[in-house]
Amino acid sequence: MSKISVIGAGNVGATVANDLMIQGVASEIVLIDINEKKAKGEALDVYQGATFNSPAIVRSGDYVDAQDSDIVVITCGMARKPGMTRLDLAQTNVNILKDVIKNVVPQAPEAIYVIVSNPVDILTYAFTKLSGLPERQVIGSGTILDTSRLQAELAKRFHISPKNVHAHVYGEHGDSSFVPWSLATIANNHVDEYKNTSPDRDRIDWNGDYEEVEQYVKKSGGLIIENKGATFYAVAMSVCHICKCIFSDAGTALTVSTMMHGEYGIEDVCLSAHCLVDRSGVRGKILTKLSDEEVAKFHTSANKLKEVLSQITL
Repeated sequence: MSKISVIGAGNVGATVANDLMIQGVASEIVLIDINEKKAKGEALDVYQGATFNSPAIVRSGDYVDAQDSDIVVITCGMARKPGMTRLDLAQTNVNILKDVIKNVVPQAPEAIYVIVSNPVDILTYAFTKLSGLPERQVIGSGTILDTSRLQAELAKRFHISPKNVHAHVYGEHGDSSFVPWSLATIANNHVDEYKNTSPDRDRIDWNGDYEEVEQYVKKSGGLIIENKGATFYAVAMSVCHICKCIFSDAGTALTVSTMMHGEYGIEDVCLSAHCLVDRSGVRGKILTKLSDEEVAKFHTSANKLKEVLSQITL
């Protein structure tokens, strides 16, 4: 038996619940929202498709129903509205998170918490500091979606499966994120060498377009919002992937947001680097060798987040 509680029944939370059932990730899924009617409707809608998927209980509930959860996914919070600054959003959602922590952590003190709400690095930091839980139990979704966007774009350019693309996004889930291109490979060849070794060399669209690809990744979310009003399908799939990795006995390397303790010279801030994730939560970080330029970008990202943290009340 495996149980996942999802806090927040908006587009992301409801889609996470639906994907968890479709993929057979958990045998019990509880959807919790301050709007109890919305949570009930979403849970019922998801559950009524159970006939076509792995058997699972899908229901709505209150915080007490999160008891014995293996994983708690936090998607609640306010979306950024016109005229609202990033700092405004951070403080508003930190305040919401405080209430969530007070209500859910006593019910599920052994659960692994996956923070999805934005700004995710700020909220992961706040949850880590305020929950009183061991840091291994707190995982921010971080740049796992950014990484998927990067791999999808490179796969398209190189005419190869995204599973053969090993390139990742580090740092903030936001404008100061960066790609450690020194580590980026396509089918065991560095990204700048693969074109010369591939049978598809004549149709590969690549000329060392680092900045162009990074800007595409950073703007992808905004482009989706511009066209359909919100992003939730891909982020929900990325959350389900994190949950599956947590339930695995083997450690999986994921670019998730966790507290830094001197790695790459960065301390007391949450941001994304490669971590091993398994049933214990965050087993630890993978300290990959970065170039001096990449380390400098990491520090720029950390300092940007620290600037926001210095202006909010935890």
